[in-house]
Amino acid sequence: MIIREPANSRDFKHYTTDRLREEFLIQDLFQVGKIQRVYSHIDRIITMGYCPGDKPQELGEGLDIWSTLGTDYFLERRELGAINVGGKGTIKVDGKEFTMNHQDGIYVGMGAKEVVFSSEDVKNPAKFYTLSAPAHKTYPNVHIDITKAKQVKLGDQSNCNKRTIFQFLHPDVLETCQLSMGLTKMESGNVWNTLPCHTHERRMEVYFYFDLSEDDVVFHLMGKPDETRHIVMRNEEAVISPSWSIHSGCGSTNYSFIWGMVGENKAFTDMDGIDMKDLK
Repeated sequence: MIIREPANSRDFKHYTTDRLREEFLIQDLFQVGKIQRVYSHIDRIITMGYCPGDKPQELGEGLDIWSTLGTDYFLERRELGAINVGGKGTIKVDGKEFTMNHQDGIYVGMGAKEVVFSSEDVKNPAKFYTLSAPAHKTYPNVHIDITKAKQVKLGDQSNCNKRTIFQFLHPDVLETCQLSMGLTKMESGNVWNTLPCHTHERRMEVYFYFDLSEDDVVFHLMGKPDETRHIVMRNEEAVISPSWSIHSGCGSTNYSFIWGMVGENKAFTDMDGIDMKDLK
């Protein structure tokens, strides 16, 4: 488990490119047979990538749970969300198996003791992008295929930000303690996400960019609105966004991204909009 400490906005303005990437960028999420986990002290969110090969992978595999989380098992005081961005697979939760097709999602409530990730075809492995947050109450486990997610269409072609938001872990779809999660797809010819941009002091966020070719990138903008920075993102990389930071991206082509939020509330529209003229 990689540990990331919080960064404050005053120190942030002095970071070099390398320091920005060290603090906020998450790479190598999907290596067949390996597990990537990054624990951020910002709202204690854990970002993980499971890519099982010929053997299943267990949620807490390879961890000393007590020294890492101070609990007897991974989800004793946590909840979890996952979206499969790879081939067909399964997630087994306390003996119940959920089939996970490409871009299916799942919510696993606090108290689940066994969570096992598997791929159906080793040559086209599942890629489970997974987030976990502290929880205080147990809610039912729910499988959500993309057709059951709430769809919200935003943007327009003239502003190059026409997109569809698929809300998976959202109050209109299912109950969670604090974790919100969804997937946004940019339409062809559209490259700007979350524009105009915003902050939300009551919640932090993690973005995961995918559906990019090897030669394409997304410039992820972050920082205070009046003093922005950027991180160059490539396919299947994630970035941690503190609550004080904007989080917007511009790609060399259209792309998709998964967003996940934790914090004081689950109100998707609880945000502080930034006027374009105030960006620097």
